[in-house]
Amino acid sequence: MESFFSRYKNPLLLMAVLFIQVIMLATQVKRPDDPKNPSSGGTRLIRVWAVNIATPVEKAFIGAGRFIRNTWHNYVDLHDVRSQNRKLQADVDRLRMEQVKLKEDAEQAHRLQALLEFKQKFIGTTLAAQVIGTSGSEQSRVIYIDRGAHHGLKQDMAVITPDGIVGKVREVYFMSSQVLLINDRDSGAGVILEKSRLQGDLHGSSQGETLVKNVMSDEKVDIGDQVVTSGGDRIYPKGLPVGVVTAVNPDPDRTLFLSIAVKPSTNLNRLEEVLVVTKMTEELPNVNQLSGPIRAADILAKRLPTVPKAPEKADGKTPDKDDKNQPQQKPTGKPEDKIGAGGATIPPVKPVPNAATNPVKKLATGTNSGAEKNSTSLPLKTPGTKTPKKPAEGSDQPPRAVPPKAAKPEKPTIVAPPANAEKPPE
Repeated sequence: MESFFSRYKNPLLLMAVLFIQVIMLATQVKRPDDPKNPSSGGTRLIRVWAVNIATPVEKAFIGAGRFIRNTWHNYVDLHDVRSQNRKLQADVDRLRMEQVKLKEDAEQAHRLQALLEFKQKFIGTTLAAQVIGTSGSEQSRVIYIDRGAHHGLKQDMAVITPDGIVGKVREVYFMSSQVLLINDRDSGAGVILEKSRLQGDLHGSSQGETLVKNVMSDEKVDIGDQVVTSGGDRIYPKGLPVGVVTAVNPDPDRTLFLSIAVKPSTNLNRLEEVLVVTKMTEELPNVNQLSGPIRAADILAKRLPTVPKAPEKADGKTPDKDDKNQPQQKPTGKPEDKIGAGGATIPPVKPVPNAATNPVKKLATGTNSGAEKNSTSLPLKTPGTKTPKKPAEGSDQPPRAVPPKAAKPEKPTIVAPPANAEKPPE
């Protein structure tokens, strides 16, 4: 059996020659980059064919590698993601609770501030000014601006920038003003440390440094703490940035105090434009804009002590101090005896049960009803008394009055009350 190459020797040889010829032509022929301009440079045809052949293979390899890498990172290598997700979710819940708490505290502080009528100072009106000159001396650090009395400027007006305070107006001229910078040795401002809430005085030095003084040496001051204005000097509004603490040293002049070096927030050596605070406004925080179910009055009512209410009497009146001092009369439990006309005491008569409720008494009263009618027409006679006799007709003597005798106390008749009768009050 003849082999494949020996059998198709001539066709295979012809195909090899044609292939070599095509390769040689592809290395010589160039493909122009711009078809409209064939004279421009181009890329050899063999390079174009090689790129077209290799690109699918490279895409296949890169896609397979990307698929394997994504599968590993997104599905296989996820053994710690579940625990990290729980931790992050717990942190998110905690931060949300802290946010709600801080929001409630802030709203409560604003309500209490409005309740106590604490006034806040705000910058009402500012005037932009341009720096037109400096002092030119190291002993005095001042600048000159192009705004003066003609524009409404006055002495001791605050000069600021968006970064922080700069100084105050020292001298006012008609069309210009002199500004004393905060790093001058004659300047001063009330400041407060934002973190520790310590208050002090900001002064400059002859070397151009800004120092905070009048802080006790036993206080702790951290480097990097922000310094803001306190508003106590009545010049700078409260809360404006001043600078950052860079060093804390004991005061060489006074050993009981500290000398805190502060780096100003504003670059005082490169001032071009500044703002002059021409008007300060005092406003109260708007409580209507705050929303919350808790009111300041309710919080104060819960925390402040209250006076207990005095017990009320049966008639609805509160007992007085005089009532407590008076002795209370105790009931004796026995009714008082009545005194008759002759001075004799008459014992109290027990109430007789009603005839309507006692059938036996009803019969007795029914039989004697006629006698009671006859007795009402007759005059009643008191035992032991005599009726005065009428004088005889024709006699001029007036009738003599007979003095009444003391009546003897009669024994009260005790009648047994029926079983169903109500018990009389004692």
